[in-house]
Amino acid sequence: MEWTREKRYLPYSKWDAETLLDLQAQAANSPYQMHYHLHPTSGLVNDPNGFSFFNGAYHVFYQSYPFGAVHGLKSWVHFKSTDLVHWINLGLAVKPDTMADSHGAYSGSAKEINDKLFLMYTGNYRDENWVRTPYQIGAWMDKNGKVSDKTVLFKNPDHITEHFRDPQIIEENGIYYAILGAQDKAEKHGHIDVWKSLDLKDWEEVGFLDLGSEPMGYMIECPNIVKVDGKVVVIFCPQGLDKRIADYDDIYPDMYIIADDIDWENHKLINPSPLHNLDEGFDVYATQAFNAPDGTAYAISWVGLPDTTYPTDDENWANCLSQVKKLTIRDGQLIQTPVPSMKTLRRGEEKVPNKLIQTNAGGQYELELTIAANQMGTLHLAANSDLSQSLQVKFDTTKGQLTLDRKQAGKQVAVDYGTSRTLTLPKQEAVKLNIFVDHSLVEIFVNDGEQVLTGRFFTEPQDQLITFDQETEHEGTFWKMETIL
Repeated sequence: MEWTREKRYLPYSKWDAETLLDLQAQAANSPYQMHYHLHPTSGLVNDPNGFSFFNGAYHVFYQSYPFGAVHGLKSWVHFKSTDLVHWINLGLAVKPDTMADSHGAYSGSAKEINDKLFLMYTGNYRDENWVRTPYQIGAWMDKNGKVSDKTVLFKNPDHITEHFRDPQIIEENGIYYAILGAQDKAEKHGHIDVWKSLDLKDWEEVGFLDLGSEPMGYMIECPNIVKVDGKVVVIFCPQGLDKRIADYDDIYPDMYIIADDIDWENHKLINPSPLHNLDEGFDVYATQAFNAPDGTAYAISWVGLPDTTYPTDDENWANCLSQVKKLTIRDGQLIQTPVPSMKTLRRGEEKVPNKLIQTNAGGQYELELTIAANQMGTLHLAANSDLSQSLQVKFDTTKGQLTLDRKQAGKQVAVDYGTSRTLTLPKQEAVKLNIFVDHSLVEIFVNDGEQVLTGRFFTEPQDQLITFDQETEHEGTFWKMETIL
């Protein structure tokens, strides 16, 4: 199929039901489809949006183009949960049905206000010459999931280009703030732009958040500010960031800063840390985080990258969301851990004392391993019988190094940005790994969430061997994981 601009932005009403049903069947029957992560029922999924708590449940939306594995006319699909693990699909919620979002309901956030859920997102509008205007839109969702009262709040000011999007709505001391990703017209640098309002209707710009003297690439996307253990954590995606400022391997990074506090009126972080990678793996982007009513900070990410193709594009679907991660701070470091309810998915606990862990893992499991100090070798996941094809976890607990390598893991992805990711561990110490595999997705939590490696892989579906390449001193437990959707 040739994806012309006209086809990508065809109104949903112009597509027939049979086509959509065929696409849904194709996505559902794919051997690469995830089963305990949020994934597309059809087409393409990208940014998580509106992650929030409302009416006694957690809510998250994802940006969706349901008619193919391409970026086209976007909408929001709505999910809710009581435990951040088991999700109910409530269907299409935010439609591109006004002038201001006529070319897509882009990313945004949500917050419970006065017994309704306030949604704030970017509407993509294009004129007849394809010139974009990014409108920031407010809308309200009631307890029945109905979204109404869409209102344009503001557009990009004169000093900001058309790249102005992804608002996060925050309330602090009775004042509403919104932070947005932006690109200035003068130097074409990326910024986080701060706005404020007393009533969610009249908004004024406060200014760019001070992120230091170094330019943050040419554009910032998906900024989030959350409070974690008395600190302020800023999560954002700086596109085009100079690698001399912060090292990363992916086409675009997902990064964070920890600060003691934020001075909203002077749009300044108090005692900010250096930039850190949020995830050391291959495919995490557009992370959205929020503080639940009890103050706990949670985050969920898009597992996919802009300007990147994946093998399932040929099956007309693409991407997924990560599991929800709880955020804490330990010794000045951001810690990401699975939420406790992930344990409710475990089935059939087995101890794994031997070199050969599983001959047929089934593609949907959690493997918890503690590899002793002074061990070196390779753990093969999703391997064939002669280990010529596998997703490899290479470890050296003497020198302190861990590598996730997908060079021999079947169909390749984004090889221009490398086929392996390596992180540093404490030398001559044991390493604990919580490895979650969901068919074509791997998430590895290292040393109880001190570091995380996330990535997609596309080995042959029948290759389900898990083994070490040699005798390795370790302790481990294996569980199959229940399907959630």
